Amino acid sequence: MTHVEAAESRPARPLQARVRRCVGLALILGLAAWLVWNFTSGPRQFADVALAGLSVGALYGLIALGYTLVYGIIGLINFAHGDLFMLGSVFSSILLVDWLGADSAGPRSWVLMFLVLGVVMAACAGINAASELVAYRRLRRAPKLASLITSVGLSFCFRWLGLQLNGSGQRVWPTIIPSGGISLGSVTIGYSTIVVTGVTVPLLLALTYIVQHTRQGKAMRAASQDPESALLMGINVDRAIAFTFALGGALAGAAGLLYMETLGDTNFTAGAQFGLIAFTGAVLGGVGNLLGAVIGGYVIGLIQAFNDGLPHGFGQEWSQSVVFVVLILLLVFKPEGILGKRAVENV
Repeated sequence: MTHVEAAESRPARPLQARVRRCVGLALILGLAAWLVWNFTSGPRQFADVALAGLSVGALYGLIALGYTLVYGIIGLINFAHGDLFMLGSVFSSILLVDWLGADSAGPRSWVLMFLVLGVVMAACAGINAASELVAYRRLRRAPKLASLITSVGLSFCFRWLGLQLNGSGQRVWPTIIPSGGISLGSVTIGYSTIVVTGVTVPLLLALTYIVQHTRQGKAMRAASQDPESALLMGINVDRAIAFTFALGGALAGAAGLLYMETLGDTNFTAGAQFGLIAFTGAVLGGVGNLLGAVIGGYVIGLIQAFNDGLPHGFGQEWSQSVVFVVLILLLVFKPEGILGKRAVENV
C-alpha cells in the first residue's frame, strides 16, 4: 500500500467510531425513555420490580465473582463454577431441612442457617480447591482448550453428584425467611431481599479486604500479573491459585444457600442456566475485575426483572434473549465490559 492510499484510508476508522458512538448513544436514550415510560405507568410496580432485580442480582454477583477470580489469576473460564453453585444449594437444603429440621422461621432456624452457611461455604471451597489440585494444576502449561474442556467435564461430574443428592426433578423446600417485608411508604422491601443483601455485602467487603490488604491477597495479585516473577520472589504460586479457587467456591456456596432460601427450590440443572447468566454478568462488568463482576451481576438482575415485571416489558418468555442481546450490544460497543480495560497486544 502506498502512502497516498494509506492516507486515504485513515479517516475510515474515526468515522466508524463516531457512528458507533452515535448508535450507542441512541440505544442508551431509548433505554432511558423506556424506563421513564414504565416508571410513569406504575411507580410502585417499578420500585418493587427494581428491588426484586437487586436481590437476584446479588446472587449473580456472588457467582460472577468466582468466574472473574479464576480468570484473573490463570486466564481460565471455569464452566464448572455454575454447577458448584448448584451443589451449594443442594447441600444447604439437605443440611438445613433434612438433617437439622429447620423448616420454619424462628431464632433457632436463623442461627442454624448461618451455621450451615459457613459449612456449605467451606465444603464448596474445598471442592473447588480439590478440583484445581486434581484437574487444573496438571494442565496449567497445556493449551487453554485443554483446561476449558476439563472444566466442562467437571461440570458434568458436579451435575451427576447433584442428581444423586437431589433427584431428577425439582424439589421444593420450606424456607425460614419470612414472606413479609418492611414497608417504606408504598414500597415493601421483602425480608428475603434484606437477608440476601445483608449476607452479600459483608462477603464482598471481606473479599475486597482479603485481595487488597492481606499477605495471601498480595500473593494472588502477584501471581496473576506475572507467575514466573512471583515464583522467583519466593511466592508459592500453587498455593495462591488454590486459595483463589477456594475463595470462588466459598462464594458459590453462599450463593447456593441464599438461592435456596430465596426461591425455595433446588434442581440439579439449575447451575447451567444460573451459572451462564452469572458468567454473562462477569463479562458485562469486565472479566477479571472484581467490582465489575458485582456491577455486572446487579445489571443483569435488573435487566431480567425489568423485562419480566414491568408493564411494558417483553415478558418472561423473552427473558434470556433480552439478557444476551444486551450482552452482545455491549460487546459490540465496549468489548472490554463496563469496568474492564482494553487489552493491547504488542506484535
